[in-house]
Amino acid sequence: MSPWNGEPNQSPEVLQPRLLLLLLLLAGTATPGLSWSPPGCVVWHSQNGTSVACHSAPHFPSPLPADISHLSVEFSNLTELPADALQGASWLRELHLSSNGLQELPATLLQPVARLQVLDLTRNALHELPPWFFQDAAALHTLVLKQNKLQVLEATGLHGLWALRFLDLSGNGLRTLPPGLLSKLRSLQVLDLSDNRLESLSPHLLRGLVQLQWLYLQGNQLRELPGELLASQGRLSHLFLSENRLAEVGAGAFRALRHLDMLDLSNNLLASVPQGLWDSLGLPLRELKEGVDLSGNPWLCDHKLGDLLSWLLRNQDKVFFLNNTRCARPKVWAGRSLLEAAREAEGWASKKEDYRPGGTATSPRLSPLSK
Repeated sequence: MSPWNGEPNQSPEVLQPRLLLLLLLLAGTATPGLSWSPPGCVVWHSQNGTSVACHSAPHFPSPLPADISHLSVEFSNLTELPADALQGASWLRELHLSSNGLQELPATLLQPVARLQVLDLTRNALHELPPWFFQDAAALHTLVLKQNKLQVLEATGLHGLWALRFLDLSGNGLRTLPPGLLSKLRSLQVLDLSDNRLESLSPHLLRGLVQLQWLYLQGNQLRELPGELLASQGRLSHLFLSENRLAEVGAGAFRALRHLDMLDLSNNLLASVPQGLWDSLGLPLRELKEGVDLSGNPWLCDHKLGDLLSWLLRNQDKVFFLNNTRCARPKVWAGRSLLEAAREAEGWASKKEDYRPGGTATSPRLSPLSK
């Protein structure tokens, strides 16, 4: 894995309620004079509306104030929500329900809150989403469903999320994704599908995601990266593919990635890659500002890897864990670094160029990277 810790796997909108809750708890009690203060909850009034933060609450607070803008009910062991839980809360902007035991959601839960912008359902027990659950959530820009038990999503499961910019589906049990699942998310900038059980991806899965910048696919069981998957991702800047079973990368898979700053392919089963795969990445065209990780793969250091080795020499200062990026075969190179192989190949090529028949130079020894 790359030593990179800046990934935005939680948006600022998701982190804000934690700070709000801490501040409210430090305040001790609800604002003096309030007549509504549910058990386990702190109520706070401001000119932007009422905020309610509940921790270990015995039940979902009800009825909600008409001017409520932020609601957090977390670590409360809720297993279900009333169908009318949000009735009358038309001004609600953020809803945080993480760390409960919710197994299902009422199909009409979001109908009364058309202005909702942030929905956090981290660490629940959701197995599925109701059909067309988000059809009334056109203002939602942050959706966090990480660490649930989702195994299947319908093709229309995310339709209606026209403004969505941040989607986190990590830590579920997803094995496959229908081709049309993401097609309507034209504003999406961050997509986290890490730590699922995905074995393959449709080549057209990301079609329509014209704003995508961060893509997390690490920790799955992917065996192949389709050549067309990233064809429409001209704005992608960060791509994480570590901890899969990748043995094959499609030719031209990275061709459209003219703005890529970070690529993590570590800990896969890559032995070789197609000729020209690296042409659009790194120098001489542009820099990978945050680097690339190719370590933990069983590289076959023969003549077919020459394209990657030449690229490595130009971009070695951008490559993490060079000492752990090693040849697995052939036997003569097993355990030695790709950088060493690249330098050897460069030196051999230079000697071959200098040698002229009839001259006095000694014929160079065969390169271990030759056929």
